[in-house]
Amino acid sequence: MSVQCQQVLPQSSIGKALAYSIKRWDKLSAYAHSGILLPDNNKIEDSVRPVALGRKNYLFAGSHKAVRQSAMLYSLLGTCKLNNINPQTWLTDVIRKSLIIL
Repeated sequence: MSVQCQQVLPQSSIGKALAYSIKRWDKLSAYAHSGILLPDNNKIEDSVRPVALGRKNYLFAGSHKAVRQSAMLYSLLGTCKLNNINPQTWLTDVIRKSLIIL
């Protein structure tokens, strides 16, 4: 990589990127040696995407109460997803049980 760094202008975008990478090479390549680290953060990005979309949609929820209720539902459905539970099956079961209690 240092050979490529010498072939580009230091102030160019690629020159800056190569210099950044060379200075941090041990940390950038740590995932290759550990076996448990991943080279990207796609799982985290995917898990927070609904929150970001929800935040945008909350602007049009109509009231603070509606926003709280929507956030609660997002949280419950997100928990289902993380635990490999079918949200429709879970929600049907919860509603059925709550009707029995009433």
